[in-house]
Amino acid sequence: MTFISHTRTAQAAYLDLLRLHLDEAASDVVGTIEERKRGERVYLYDKFRIGTAIKSRYIGEATPELRARIERALTLKAEAKDRRAAMLRLARILRVEGLMTVDRDTGSLLSAFARAGVFRLGGTLIGTAAYGLYQGELGVRFGLDDLARTGDIDFASFERLSVALGDRVEETPNDILKTLQFDPVPGVADRQVWRWRQNRGEALVEFLTPAFGDETIKPLPALGVSAQGLNYLNYLIAEPIHAVVLYRAGVLVQIPRPERFAIHKLIVADRRRGGHDQAKARKDRAQAAFLIEVLAADRPEELAEAFATARDQGPRWRERMDRTLELMEETAGTLVRIS
Repeated sequence: MTFISHTRTAQAAYLDLLRLHLDEAASDVVGTIEERKRGERVYLYDKFRIGTAIKSRYIGEATPELRARIERALTLKAEAKDRRAAMLRLARILRVEGLMTVDRDTGSLLSAFARAGVFRLGGTLIGTAAYGLYQGELGVRFGLDDLARTGDIDFASFERLSVALGDRVEETPNDILKTLQFDPVPGVADRQVWRWRQNRGEALVEFLTPAFGDETIKPLPALGVSAQGLNYLNYLIAEPIHAVVLYRAGVLVQIPRPERFAIHKLIVADRRRGGHDQAKARKDRAQAAFLIEVLAADRPEELAEAFATARDQGPRWRERMDRTLELMEETAGTLVRIS
């Protein structure tokens, strides 16, 4: 298996576009910065007054990069018009350079979710929709077969984070999806809604959350939805990264780290059973193999750390990965070599 890198122009344009979107997000600060500590982590809030009420809007986890951007908030506000023009120019460059765009329906949905605060409040785009965004993060070309879509758009978030943030989306996903002609699909047993199907197509939107045993439906208060619990998901969405969806001037979202996405696919592939699931398992293995090849060449230390972290989770994790790697001789050899 071989991969082809995007040109240096494309890689630089993507990084510039991502930087401008992060600047745009930081420029929204209107009040004073409030810090709230949860365990060992510190979260930043924009605290401001509306009439007689004091409001707090969650900004993000306190990283040096975010603090630096917030300190420049006034300057970033003044640069808004020029920044928007630059974002449009960079998006055009990326399309010319061959980075794949999303369709109008997906772009509209992700843009609406971003405006409502879904990604700001801990929502992470996962699945094939996230996989396609590694073309920018890793600077590699994907073929049409690599990005064959199932029609599913999946989001995940930690339940405890959603509860702890004390903030909420400005418009619920249910209201957004209703506007975009998606109908809720209640669960058979308890009638709780965590997925929606487009009434004029095959698209399916799902909300997921980590489980540690029983895979039950759990609330995500910050996002205003319920979510299906899934084991092993905590590993995937830990320490997510920002990415830009190529739609219009770009949409800032949050996706899993590519090394964790790759290793998680080894686990998920082993969970697939039955005819239809076997096709999905082949797709899981193909995505894992491609990402592992790229990461072994460009980010071997990060890949080795992610692999070791997953194996340290216990025997069941190791068994699932090992069974998948028995079907992936070349990939298994790569992981041995970089470990």
